[in-house]
Amino acid sequence: MSIDKERISVKPERILAVKGMNDILPPESAQWEWFENKIRSLMDRYAYRNIRTPIVEPSALFIRGLGEVTDIVEKEMYSFEDKLNGEQLTLRPESTAGVVRAVVEHSLLYDGGKRLYYMGPMYRHERPQRGRYRQFHQIGAEALGFPGAEMDAELILLADALWQELGLKDVQLEINSLGEPDERKAHRAALIAYLEGNVGLLDEEAKRRLYSNPLRILDTKNPNMQALVENAPRLIDFLGEKSLAHFNSVKAILDMNGVAWKFNPRLVRGMDYYNLTVFEFVTHQLGSQGTICGGGRYDYLIEQIGGRPAPAVGWALGVERVLELLKEQRSVQLQSAPVAYAIVPDAAALPVAMALLQKLRGLGVSVQMHSPAVRGEGMGSMKSQFKKADASGAQYALVFGADELARGGVIVKPLRDGGSQQVEHSIDHVADWAGTLQSIT
Repeated sequence: MSIDKERISVKPERILAVKGMNDILPPESAQWEWFENKIRSLMDRYAYRNIRTPIVEPSALFIRGLGEVTDIVEKEMYSFEDKLNGEQLTLRPESTAGVVRAVVEHSLLYDGGKRLYYMGPMYRHERPQRGRYRQFHQIGAEALGFPGAEMDAELILLADALWQELGLKDVQLEINSLGEPDERKAHRAALIAYLEGNVGLLDEEAKRRLYSNPLRILDTKNPNMQALVENAPRLIDFLGEKSLAHFNSVKAILDMNGVAWKFNPRLVRGMDYYNLTVFEFVTHQLGSQGTICGGGRYDYLIEQIGGRPAPAVGWALGVERVLELLKEQRSVQLQSAPVAYAIVPDAAALPVAMALLQKLRGLGVSVQMHSPAVRGEGMGSMKSQFKKADASGAQYALVFGADELARGGVIVKPLRDGGSQQVEHSIDHVADWAGTLQSIT
């Protein structure tokens, strides 16, 4: 007996998501939407306007903007060659450089400073772990064209206001000043001399950075180097009068607004473009990934990217980390649920039922239509439909019974504790009662 090989079906292998690039599914996606809406509302109150830049940018933008010897450029960027023209491109590892590129390219500062915010995915090639993914999401605020310390403080106040609205606890603000380039140059020389005198205590990463980026050594997480770092020359001691005045002004505004802060002389951030104020909001509840938001002033980046010199300051927060902290603290428990669920005993009633649902949706009411899971088995029993209505989380059931439809009506039945008795409403006058379909929990 011969076997027709072409008739043998082979089940294809499942294709899975790239490791560290996660799907965001319901009901979790409802928390993302809720959080993003909080951000939009807050940014509007502070007069920040939305900007959206491409996910892919020229690799040179990040090499020039972030610094060639930063971890992001050296180890973490997803870079590739455009097959069409050979251009070197990179999936954005952060958004500040892209925002600055857009501001320069479109001359957005021609009529004065701009307050901007963004949200979206970023990409870094690293080992996935809790709160640290290859595709991660950031929300950031950038104020470009404003030189004053009050703008540094405004951005910190903006972030602090967000934590207050979210009800987050255990979030500590740490601040430092990196001064200006000439001050950092003097500190750099002293720091290198100090580290050279203790080279035997440096790990391999610190030895590699000793002459290329010694400031980053101060941010080491190696416990064996903590005593060495604690005794290293402090950048704050090399700052001149003007830089210190700027830093003191930031602290004074924070104090006046009741925002607690901690001076951290080792805080340097991971990008080369920062000067003067730098800050981070950190928590002890997320393990090693404790920084949920960070930023600072970057007065020289616009010129580095080819624009006319202009000051700037900003921050970015990690969406996954903030949502993880909310989960840890149980500050928000959201479920994506409709307000009402339509129960239709007889398929013949579907045209009338669906016409009413469209009117309700047009009036702003979220309604879910019952649909049977198995083809050819009708609409299902009333008992099974009510069970699905309850499982949906809906506040009300809309029951399209034959007797009610004959009278031109529909039954509205509360499904949650605290609701009133069921009521019959007129289908022809839906606008008169749609407003009664509100949350009752």
